[in-house]
Amino acid sequence: MKVKLAEALLRRKELQGKVDALRQIKEKDLFEVKVRRQPVSDSIDEVIAQVPKITASQVTQEFDWHSRQLRLIDAAIQQANWTCEIDVHDESMGDFVTK
Repeated sequence: MKVKLAEALLRRKELQGKVDALRQIKEKDLFEVKVRRQPVSDSIDEVIAQVPKITASQVTQEFDWHSRQLRLIDAAIQQANWTCEIDVHDESMGDFVTK
């Protein structure tokens, strides 16, 4: 697929944001089941459980997919950096010369 460099740069920014957000979720302590048991009276205990709504593998899978897409788009952009030529004024590439 051919896209303009500007579009690829926008896609890279979008993917980087997604990867950064998923990295925070992936690194947090969200997937551990936490249970707290507290006695209310002699014969009754209150049990509070926090259970994750998604699994760590779901987040990891999405993180890995977005990371791969980011690497691919970044590689294409870097390739363009080394192969694309632009017109510049001769003086802009020269050294400073005192007159």
